[in-house]
Amino acid sequence: MGFAGRLRKRLAVPLLIIGAGSCAVFATSPARADFRVCNATQNLVGVGIGYRAKAGWITEGWWHIEGSTCKTLIEGPLSSRFYYLYAEDAERGGRWDGPINMCVAEKEFKIAGVNDCVARGFQRAGFQEYDTGEQASWMVQLTDEPATGGAPAAAPAPGTNSQ
Repeated sequence: MGFAGRLRKRLAVPLLIIGAGSCAVFATSPARADFRVCNATQNLVGVGIGYRAKAGWITEGWWHIEGSTCKTLIEGPLSSRFYYLYAEDAERGGRWDGPINMCVAEKEFKIAGVNDCVARGFQRAGFQEYDTGEQASWMVQLTDEPATGGAPAAAPAPGTNSQ
């Protein structure tokens, strides 16, 4: 069973949130034009991203991001305004998800299209939408702090354009 499948089987899911921006542990990273995900937890996290390309919708994954580190998912200036993210905690079984359904696979994947996931041999997962406002770079920070009211929280990153 792959990384994503093992995580979906777990029943105890901690309350996890997504925050856009960075914290002190990631503040020393140089500014660059790209889409980065920072893992502010102490656990290994698997991440998938979705976006609209010239040929249509694409989902890609899995990036494995160790605790307290960042990874670049898309290098260079961003070409789309909207990006979609899904992540799973490898150790505690929680996930960062959203209402936008896209396709994922058990192992490394790059999938064209977001319809008929199961019929095409993939799994369906709910991705969270990020409106980058057409900025050249964006950072999402994954945390395990509870959000007020149970809703995902987004916090601005001081001195950046990352919402």
